[in-house]
Amino acid sequence: MNARTLGLCLLLVGCDQAPEQGFAGLGSDSAEFAAVTPGRAFAFDRDHGPHPDYRIEWWYLTANLEDDQGRPFGVQWTLFRSALTPGSLEAGWNNRNLWIGHAGLTSAHAHYSAQTLARGGVGQAGVEARPFSAWIDDWRLQSRPGAATALADMDVQAHGKGFSYTLRLTSSQPLVLQGEAGYSRKSAQGQASYYYSQPFFKAAGELRIEGRTYPVTGTAWLDREWSSQPLAANQQGWDWFSLHLEHGQQLMLFRLRDRNGEDFLSGNWIDSDGRTHPLTADDLQIAPLNQHAVAGRKVPTQWSVKVRSRQLDIRVSALNPDAWMDLGTPYWEGPVTFQGSQSGQGYLEMTGY
Repeated sequence: MNARTLGLCLLLVGCDQAPEQGFAGLGSDSAEFAAVTPGRAFAFDRDHGPHPDYRIEWWYLTANLEDDQGRPFGVQWTLFRSALTPGSLEAGWNNRNLWIGHAGLTSAHAHYSAQTLARGGVGQAGVEARPFSAWIDDWRLQSRPGAATALADMDVQAHGKGFSYTLRLTSSQPLVLQGEAGYSRKSAQGQASYYYSQPFFKAAGELRIEGRTYPVTGTAWLDREWSSQPLAANQQGWDWFSLHLEHGQQLMLFRLRDRNGEDFLSGNWIDSDGRTHPLTADDLQIAPLNQHAVAGRKVPTQWSVKVRSRQLDIRVSALNPDAWMDLGTPYWEGPVTFQGSQSGQGYLEMTGY
């Protein structure tokens, strides 16, 4: 299997990977690509666009929504860029970038997912920084004309079998740099990504499910991340939380699981004004509780989450435990609620189960 086929297989279609390359091949050697190092000076709007010297990046949106009767829903919109060689910007079929789109919609009783694939260089998919636009086929995440900044006022849309959604996203809050000023460590061996977020979006729009329309409002969270090797070779998957707390605070947490049972934990406590407080493993306890059988696997859809420095002690539960993204690379992704020392809602992603 040549490098081009292997890259497509591992990063996009989820075939059986060689051992010790990390989940979906994201721990395989990336020496030919640009390295992620501390101290990057981020530049907006430029960094909203693609970074072709790095092997993989994504634009990742989740939203917690309610209709006018208080029924909860969740949606996901994601665009991935995967490079077969660094720095490829050629037009046409010589372009060496692959693109994948994921969309999901979840209610308490149903879950829908869809995937679409594209090659770079032919206009089917791509990202432009100014004005911001990310697209694959007719799925789009883009700034509205006249937006104060690129990510201040946006539209998002996607569809799949049995579902579609269109939302408007607005925020006057600053972007949030995750990790150490945007340098997000992923392992004790030094793997890392560049990572920032807009966790303060307000969302409004409509969902269509099996021909029925639901006007909705709620909150949304956008993640931007890029790297060349975001995982260590023995890391099998992750559990990632984005939580909207009371009083406008936000919490991002993740647990990366390796074959030896030595999990890597990290997080970020975000004040309502956007100030950040990075959280280390010593401050965190993230423990799975009940397991749920879905798609022939057992997945933890209830969790205990504790942040000692913030006296946070909550129990996180999936809105719909069957929110399995049955795509080329399958994983669990769906809205969650939590109770305990605080209550609220958010999103959970789990891979490698």
